[in-house]
Amino acid sequence: MAGPRDALDPNMDANDLYREDIYSDRKVGTIRVLTPVKPDGSTDPARATSYVGQAQIMTPAGALPLSFEIDAKNLAEACTRFADAAKVAFEETLKELQEMRRQQASSIVVPDAGTASALTGQSGLPPRGKIQIP
Repeated sequence: MAGPRDALDPNMDANDLYREDIYSDRKVGTIRVLTPVKPDGSTDPARATSYVGQAQIMTPAGALPLSFEIDAKNLAEACTRFADAAKVAFEETLKELQEMRRQQASSIVVPDAGTASALTGQSGLPPRGKIQIP
């Protein structure tokens, strides 16, 4: 993951390069295969290949992209495990959305003390604006 310092220092790490290949069935989604490579571009067998699934789910607000790691040793295994990994990513995304909705619903709006006293007639701080309600 890129941190704040990385944005100021955008140098590529030649010892942590990957070649990316994309495979799709043109129906369900895609699998990105990230093959580690050496600085000269040759495959680096000392590091593991990563498989990343990508799919979309339709919501009332439109398409929601999903991206998820697939624990696999090869492309065939990644294809077999795609559905299960997508389901887990979908469930995690739903939980995150529900948590965001819960936080949004529980946020409390507290009126300005001066505004509250001016509107309710209760004693407290004087109104802050130039318009005052008698």
